[in-house]
Amino acid sequence: MAEEKLAFEQGFTFNLLSTKKFTLRQDPKISRLLMKWSMLGRINIQAFNFDQSFQSYRSNDFAWSFFQDPCVKNNLKVLDTAGSWTLLGRDIRHVNVEVVPCTKVSVDIFNPIYSNGILRPSGHIVKCYHEIYPDFDELRMLLLEEDSNNYHIISPSDRQEFLFRLFKHMVLGGELCQCEDVIDPYVETAKMMYKDLVSVQKDRDTKEITVVTTILKVSAHDHSGLCYPSATENEQTFAYLCIDPFKRHVYVLYHSFGIGDFK
Repeated sequence: MAEEKLAFEQGFTFNLLSTKKFTLRQDPKISRLLMKWSMLGRINIQAFNFDQSFQSYRSNDFAWSFFQDPCVKNNLKVLDTAGSWTLLGRDIRHVNVEVVPCTKVSVDIFNPIYSNGILRPSGHIVKCYHEIYPDFDELRMLLLEEDSNNYHIISPSDRQEFLFRLFKHMVLGGELCQCEDVIDPYVETAKMMYKDLVSVQKDRDTKEITVVTTILKVSAHDHSGLCYPSATENEQTFAYLCIDPFKRHVYVLYHSFGIGDFK
């Protein structure tokens, strides 16, 4: 019994899956969009596997083990203050973990955006006046302004969903983001990333499709304070651990806000 308890309490061990392919890194169309949104060269996905069964109630243990693991420290990529990629390689003292809802198996979550005056029939995003931002539109108003007329059309629970967060991250982009005139590139890119990062299964009896991936939004501190995903907090600086309990894979989606590559 004591041996079983000891095994249960052991931390997870990780290995890099360097050959895992992701559309984000390989599709030239996506690269062109990320360049336009000032995210190219500042966003990355990495894959690791792990050695034990995972249950969602062990999310904190999992994240702690992840940042303590030697393989992770020697392979997890981060951007330094100069905008160069480096490796984590730090003594992590504290990890913050937020479990992100991830239940969507279609893009129906975006339907309200198509029927509330945010888009023209052509799919073009309606421009609007903003006191601070001269080039503003109804889509950003929906995402950012809680007192806007359309903010309520996306429910609080749907705003927390991983698929909607991906969409919002793409719309807001990086420091020199060039906005799209139509909504389709944002939806399609979020959908593609979601398919890259999230696994589903079909119930044999009901045929119902459900998400099996657990999503953790994480940040980490060393002896000096916040160090991952960056020492500077920003809504567009983020790291998500996307955990597939059946494959025993974890995919790390990372972005650090700044000026992306333009070449």
